[in-house]
Amino acid sequence: PRHTHTAPHQTLPTDSAPLCVSPAADPAVISPQDPTLLIGSSLVATCTVSPDFPLKAEDLYWTLNGRRLPAASYAALGPSTLSVALARLNGSRQQSGDNLVCHSRDGGILAGSCLYVGLPPEKPVNITCWSKNMKDLTCKWAPGTEGETFLHTNYTLKYKRRWYGQDNTCQEYHTAGTYSCHIPKDLALFTPYEIWVEASNRLGVAVSDVVMLDILDVVTTDPPSDVHVSRVGDLEDQLSVRWSSPPALKDFLFQAKYQIQYRVEDSSEWKVGGHGRGAARGARGCGCCPLLPPQVVDDVGNQTSCRLAGLRPGTVYFVQVRCNPFSIYGSKKAGIWSDWSNPTAASTPRSERVAGGCDPKGGEQNTTLRRELKQFFGWVKKHAYGCSNLGIKLYDQWRVWLQKSHKTRNQVGKEP
Repeated sequence: PRHTHTAPHQTLPTDSAPLCVSPAADPAVISPQDPTLLIGSSLVATCTVSPDFPLKAEDLYWTLNGRRLPAASYAALGPSTLSVALARLNGSRQQSGDNLVCHSRDGGILAGSCLYVGLPPEKPVNITCWSKNMKDLTCKWAPGTEGETFLHTNYTLKYKRRWYGQDNTCQEYHTAGTYSCHIPKDLALFTPYEIWVEASNRLGVAVSDVVMLDILDVVTTDPPSDVHVSRVGDLEDQLSVRWSSPPALKDFLFQAKYQIQYRVEDSSEWKVGGHGRGAARGARGCGCCPLLPPQVVDDVGNQTSCRLAGLRPGTVYFVQVRCNPFSIYGSKKAGIWSDWSNPTAASTPRSERVAGGCDPKGGEQNTTLRRELKQFFGWVKKHAYGCSNLGIKLYDQWRVWLQKSHKTRNQVGKEP
């Protein structure tokens, strides 16, 4: 029921030996067998050949993780005993232990030993927990200031009710990252819990500080659902955002605050706006002008709409919403933000103003041209049959029809 951690940044060399295994019956014996040592320690190991094998000390040599050790580190301690001296050992290159092997002259393996060189575990720190919709509990932690022990290290999350009950051990690890565990059920509300993490390896045990929490104080939710973004009439700089409360908490007594973040289509930078009490408040309650630094306005309540203002005309925006439930059954904690909802896109209306509009005459000409084009496409819709008939000839026919019509030039903007 424990979590085994392999340091995420530790890699094995390509020429390292397989997992360290000491054979049950060897032609020789290595002493000490499978020692555990602190980094920086020195070791003298001996290989003694069984009397049943006609091998002498000079017939032997040593390897560590497949690499032959220099003869200068050897010493014959008897007719059939050869020692090797290892100084200032580094951390094990593989957490299952480094392979120290005694060989015969022809390369045969006579005996093996596993060397475990590392550090005792550090005290786990920074335990944080959250409950999804008050149905479970997930906790994560950090393994200490360094984290790397070079040894096979177990991390065990334990918990119990504060004033009574027995210790419980979390079973589902790696659910929210390397150092995390998930408790899926059997949790009580309105009851403080004590939570801690124990780290252990061959060199010792370290226990974190105990964290005290109530499930109601660490509730988060699913993201808001049914997020819709739409235009606000013909307003060129605004979009209306509406969403539904997280489904799992609709039946609970809670207050919520929301945040909206949005970005333009060709940008990866999100800007953050707050929650307003409905679209009626408009830009004053929820708007965030993209030309200003991101702003956050957190209004309390269950309203589920907001209007973004100060946007660019004729621009596609992606919008996301997230929820922070708090004051659940009287809890005074700040609450935990949910994940962001999936992005929803909408575009602001294109501005009627065109380049050169500062010239009144130029503006009038552009307006007239736009009206004539609108009139033309309306006429084409009635008189053209398929794309094959579109061309300059059709345009000439329309001009003739326009001249013959009884409408004046000032009435061109009205569709026939």
